[in-house]
Amino acid sequence: MPTTHLAETLWIEGPDAVAFAHAQFSSKVSSLEVGQWQFSAWLDPKGRVRALFHLARVADDRLFVLLRGGDAATVVDALRRFVFRSRLTLTAASPQALATGTAMPMHAVHDDAGTISLGCGTHSMRMTGRDNSDETWHLPQLHAGWPWLPAPLSGELLPASLSLQRLQAVAVDKGCYPGQEIVARLHFRGGHKRHMHRVILSQTMPPGEVLRSEGHEVGCVLDTNQSGDAIEALVVLHGELAPQAAGAHGMQLDGQLTLHIEASWPA
Repeated sequence: MPTTHLAETLWIEGPDAVAFAHAQFSSKVSSLEVGQWQFSAWLDPKGRVRALFHLARVADDRLFVLLRGGDAATVVDALRRFVFRSRLTLTAASPQALATGTAMPMHAVHDDAGTISLGCGTHSMRMTGRDNSDETWHLPQLHAGWPWLPAPLSGELLPASLSLQRLQAVAVDKGCYPGQEIVARLHFRGGHKRHMHRVILSQTMPPGEVLRSEGHEVGCVLDTNQSGDAIEALVVLHGELAPQAAGAHGMQLDGQLTLHIEASWPA
């Protein structure tokens, strides 16, 4: 069975909502038009990803955040420390199930009396309460390399490990935001040694699990999907292991786990 995903969501509302989000988040929030969404992230001062999410602008002064992993209430509490005199409210919504909707243009947003749908090209994701889960959307997004950030990995990975610049979730040519200096340094100097891959696993591994070889940490699991006997996953691996894991026989890890790379994404 595929991993079950609940929609942890929050709202940023008020006259200063967009300016606040632009200053805190790593994407170009100020360029986000009403009725559109973008990938974005909130980084710590060391440039590590605290939260990864879809950021939708549903009105001039209303932003909707769908977290790709983590807890909305925790994110809201942490963001409130930076509000100061900004005219806005931060609200964590109750978790909801995610369901697959009809195809909508990539980055389009539809708000049906508070039920938000996010266009993903071949499909859409919509919030449906807690009892109508439908994970059909999940596998196409895993194949596209859209990562999730499990709670145990919050604050552990740099954006390059999640290939966030490819998703335009981080920008190097906007004003200062937490972690921006680290993002720019990695972009212009390179040298990042961890990368994201889509792999086939020989056994189920929970998201957030550390991957080890001969007792040494070599990566981590971001997301998994099991259909029949096939266990597909998005993982982060140290770069020197990729050639071996991409070979015909894959790579043997601790715990009798075999991993074979199917696709890779750049930093």
